[in-house]
Amino acid sequence: MNLLPLPAFADNYIWMLHNGHQAIVVDPGDAAPVLQALQAQGLQLQAILVTHHHADHVGGVDALRAATGAQVFGPARERIPEPLVRLAQGDSVDLLGLRFSVLDVPGHTAGHIAYYCPDMEGAPLLFCGDTLFSGGCGRLFEGTPAQMLASLDQLAALPGSTLVCCTHEYTLSNLKFARAVEPGNAALLHYSSHCTALRAQNQPTLPSRMALERDINPFLRVREAAVAAAAQGFDARVPQHDAVAVFAALRQWKNDFR
Repeated sequence: MNLLPLPAFADNYIWMLHNGHQAIVVDPGDAAPVLQALQAQGLQLQAILVTHHHADHVGGVDALRAATGAQVFGPARERIPEPLVRLAQGDSVDLLGLRFSVLDVPGHTAGHIAYYCPDMEGAPLLFCGDTLFSGGCGRLFEGTPAQMLASLDQLAALPGSTLVCCTHEYTLSNLKFARAVEPGNAALLHYSSHCTALRAQNQPTLPSRMALERDINPFLRVREAAVAAAAQGFDARVPQHDAVAVFAALRQWKNDFR
């Protein structure tokens, strides 16, 4: 099985998973990179997985469906181009001989979902859209801090070996913020150097691993004393033992961080 991040727009990745014959893609905001990859590798597109309704994730769905006949799967409670199979927590999809469980992860959008495969050739695999990024998380456009923290907690509870397939190359800017929150985090400093070297060679920083994210991502670490203290340093009103309040302060800090 081959897992490829297809670059799109300025910093999107359209994830492609293929077995040498058939492929699936996740969040194709643009049809062109997908069609080029299919043609170059002689692949048939079996299915399109959508995590949420934003244009940079669904803009290529209609063109790909028309060109390939691929079946589309997406969130039950969002505006996604029809026809599609609508999915919610507890549903599953069988593709390429793999079973993907659907997780409700509201926060970035109200009906955002993720796709989790517990065993893709020995490693768990997560397509998390814009909920979780390496070193960060999505902005709260439609959900609440409590919803987003619950969604991130659900993802953080997945096995540490899980491949985390985020849909934006935001890693370096996220890690700059993470270092402001936890300047003494040795794992974070090491990972930052690693990712800086990758980007210098125009290589993707993704996929990440869940165990790594639990060590370096401040939004997964809101119950750590150092992270809570940093949030209180940003906003003195934040009670350090209130994980939702800590998360909300971190997200507001990140929104304005440069």
